This record gives sequence, C-alpha cells and structure tokens, in this order.
Amino acid sequence: MIADEIKNLIRGDLSLDDSDLKKHSRDASLLEVRPKAVVYPKDSEDIKKLVGWVSENKDKDPSLSLTARSAGSDMSGGPLNESIILDVMRYMNKIHEVGSDYAVTDPGVYYRDFEAEVAKKDLLFPSYPASRNMCAMGGIIANNAGGEKSLIYGKTEKYVSEMRVVLSDGNEYFFKPLTVRELEAKKSQQDFEGSVYRSIYDLIEANYDVIQRSKPDVSKNSAGYYLWNVWDRKTFDLTKLFTGSQGTLGMITRVKIKLVKPHKNSVVLVVFLKDLEPLGDVVVSTLKYKPTSLESFDDRSFSIAMKFLPQLVGQLKGNLVSLFFKFIPEMLMVLTGGLPKLVLIAEFSGDDGKVILETVRKADIEIREKFKLKTRVITNKSEADKYWAVRRESFSLLRKHSGSRHTAPFIDDVIVHPRQLPEFLPRLSTLIEQYPALTYTIAGHAGDANFHVIPLMDFKNAANRKIISELSVKVYDLVAEMKGSITAEHNDGIVRTPYLSKMYSPEIIELFRKTKEIFDPQNIFNPGKKVGGSEEYLMAHIVTE
Repeated sequence: MIADEIKNLIRGDLSLDDSDLKKHSRDASLLEVRPKAVVYPKDSEDIKKLVGWVSENKDKDPSLSLTARSAGSDMSGGPLNESIILDVMRYMNKIHEVGSDYAVTDPGVYYRDFEAEVAKKDLLFPSYPASRNMCAMGGIIANNAGGEKSLIYGKTEKYVSEMRVVLSDGNEYFFKPLTVRELEAKKSQQDFEGSVYRSIYDLIEANYDVIQRSKPDVSKNSAGYYLWNVWDRKTFDLTKLFTGSQGTLGMITRVKIKLVKPHKNSVVLVVFLKDLEPLGDVVVSTLKYKPTSLESFDDRSFSIAMKFLPQLVGQLKGNLVSLFFKFIPEMLMVLTGGLPKLVLIAEFSGDDGKVILETVRKADIEIREKFKLKTRVITNKSEADKYWAVRRESFSLLRKHSGSRHTAPFIDDVIVHPRQLPEFLPRLSTLIEQYPALTYTIAGHAGDANFHVIPLMDFKNAANRKIISELSVKVYDLVAEMKGSITAEHNDGIVRTPYLSKMYSPEIIELFRKTKEIFDPQNIFNPGKKVGGSEEYLMAHIVTE
C-alpha cells in the first residue's frame, strides 16, 4: 500500500527490488542497514511531495523517514537508513551553470564530472576529497569534505555560497548569507521559514559565547552542527549550518559553489621516513615553506598499491605500458624490503615556476640535512601522479581486495594540531598496538595532522567487534584531551554520533538536539546521525558477511 502511494505521488522511480535494497544497505563504512524502499526522485518537486507524505503519515508509522544518498562513498554510515532512501544520482545529476568563478550543481553529480566541466573554464573546486573518482557533490557538501588542498584552501564550507533546501514542511527554500536587515525581514515572516530563522537566531544569540568557545581549535572539523559559523553579528548564513549536517536538517536540492583559479605550476617533494618518530618535526619543518598539500601514506598502503598495480595504473591517464614502467623503482623497493615506514608528499604550487622550485629546494635541503632522510624533488607531472595515485586509491584497493576481512573505518579521521604530532602519534600507536592482531593502514593529511587509520577486520569474530567499541573510546579520549576533533572531514554518521560527547559539553550536545528539533520536529530527515545515535545501534549494524 505504501509503495502504491509513493508511486502515485512522484514522477521518479521507486524500487523494492532485493538487489537494490541490498546495494543501498551499504556504503564505504563498516555498517549494513537495510532500507524498506529506494526512491529515485526526478526533481525537487518529487522530494517536496515525499517530505509532505512522510510528515502526514508519521503519526501512523513513526518509523517513516527519508535519507538522501548520492554516490554512497561515505565512510560513516551517513546515507544508511531503515526506512526510505532517496538516491539522487539517477535524475538529479545536472550541472546547471558554470560562471566566471562559480558553478550551480545538483547533488547527484559525480565530482569527477564536475571537475572536468569547470576545468573547461580553468576553474577548480579545491576541497575535493581523496575519493574524487567515486564521490558526488551531494556527499561532499553533506559531509563538509576536505582533502589534499584543504591545507591552503580550506574545506567545503568556504565554497558553498547559496543552496536550495526542502525543509520538513515540504516546501523548498533558498538560503544565502543575509545582512542584519535581511535577517530581520526573514524573522518577521509568519510562516515555517520565519519560525526557523527566529528560533535558530534566538538559540545562537542566547548561547553565543559558549558556542564560540566550543569550536574545535583545529584546521578541519566535521563533528556536530556548525552553530559557531552561522552568525557573527554581521552576517547570518544558514548555508554554513546545512553544510556538514549530513542531510539531517533538510534535503539539499541545488547548490551554488565558489571556484578558484588553479595554479599554473607545481613541484612535489617526496620524503621517505624509515620510522614515525621524526614525523611530527618533519611536518612542522615542511610547513614553514607553505606547501599547497602535505599528504602521507604508510608502508602497508604502498604494498597494497604495488600488489594491485594494474588497477592502480588504470586510474592514471596515459599509456598503460609507460605508466607501468614508471613504478619499477617502487616495485623493487617492495621486493627488496626497502619500503619506507611512511611517505610524505609535499606539493608546492604557484604561478612562477622558478620561485616554486627554489622554495622546494630549500625545503629539501633542510629535511635531508636536519633529519638525514631520503627525498626526491619531482617536477614531472606524470612522475608525481604515481605517488598521488597511491595516496588517493589505496583505500579503494583495500576495500576491493580485503578477502574475508573488511575495511573498518571507525578511528579513520582524527585530527589534532600539527605541533602536537610528536606527542600524539606515539600515543596513538601505543593504543592501537594493544591489539596486536589488528592489521591497519595509515594515510592522511599530514599537514593538518589529520590521519586516516583503517584496520582490516573479520567481523564474524565477536572479539573483533568488541575492539571497535574499546578502541574508539580510547582514541577519542586521547583526541579530546588534545582538543582535537574525532572527525576532520568524514563526519559523524552512525559510527561517531555516539561519541560526540567526548568532544562537546552536555550543554553543546543539548544545543545540537534543539537545532535538529527546530528544523525537523518529527525526525523525518536521516535519523540517528548528529543526534539520537547510540553505541548499541552501531554495534548491532556492523556488517558480518
């Protein structure tokens, strides 16, 4: 009966097919949550009708809810839900406009397609994540994604300028930064939109100082709702709240994105570390020279990439045979046991190639002389691309070739301040080494002190599932002690929502709850993320096969 009602309501498609439900029960996380139905909305009108229908029927069936999904590459369980999944990839996948420094896009556009289109005008969206070949714009915005260029350019929140969102009353609204006068006009409206503006303004203004103090003192954060970004007493901007909210406050239907001009020249400095002990000091020394990116991957990531080299080479553009031969030195390192414990990739970009090369040479000399480390200065793009391929594709390769074990991203996105790395990394290693059977890779954004720790685990073993709970608490306690964030860019989802109290006070957690209630009083949108999640639910939905 529900299926018939939805089919008659929308122009898009509804699926109850078992294979479709199974596909949408997984993302790139360690979780499995089976939905009751998958809807492919044709446009925002379909979404408005679905929101209205769920709202009208919520009293009869409290389990009804809607969760938006784009490419399904999320690592936190963000697009997983037991009710109705709205997959925007089939129809809501248009780039509507590319201007002189902006683009207007649907949420269901693959980033790779978006990148290619804006590149035609020599433009770039710089906060793309490492999963650039498989992720979509909706997830990038919902998670407030960051990546290898965030060190200089910042995260997605800096580049969202306007958006259209369907709210819980079933209407679509336009959001952008407002002046004080424009804010007062919105607050005076006697409708749902006016109520939202009044309530959020009152919530933030009444708790202004405590909200500002609660903002994590790190370069990147995707945990909680960004209440500190909305109102600086000059500009009121709800796009800052929707960005990173993981679809829990409304359904984003269209977004205007700011773009930048990419630099013309780049030089890469590769640093090979025999152990992790000097990493913190090497990062601090490298940052003095202002790299555009400072990324890393460990020996296990390197080994995986070499093991599945044909697939890795296939991700690169160019002659496959020529590209294959470029990896011969790296293959020999694996065969001879000469693998570094960690590889740092520092990219320096600018418009003056000579100035950039001079800067890199100075950094290279300091790193070699001060730390006695092996380095390489790379000016050839195709040579540099092979290192970037290992960094960007190692997790994807790990997922596809893990056999009976699963990638288990649950402590995968911690961040502290770079100056804390010399203390943080040894303590993090000590915690992980309490579980000697745990095999894991480390990669990440070393310049931001943001690391992705991805264990491989067999979830049929109950003892392994227990590790997730124990190690999460230990690692997040360490991060909280150092005033960091438990998620720099992957967001909360099902995996981290239960642990937000490690980062935020009970007062802030209550403000998050009230924020959700203001926008979504019936809990229609993506329940159990940001607020209302539990460790019991997390543990009950870990994939077992």
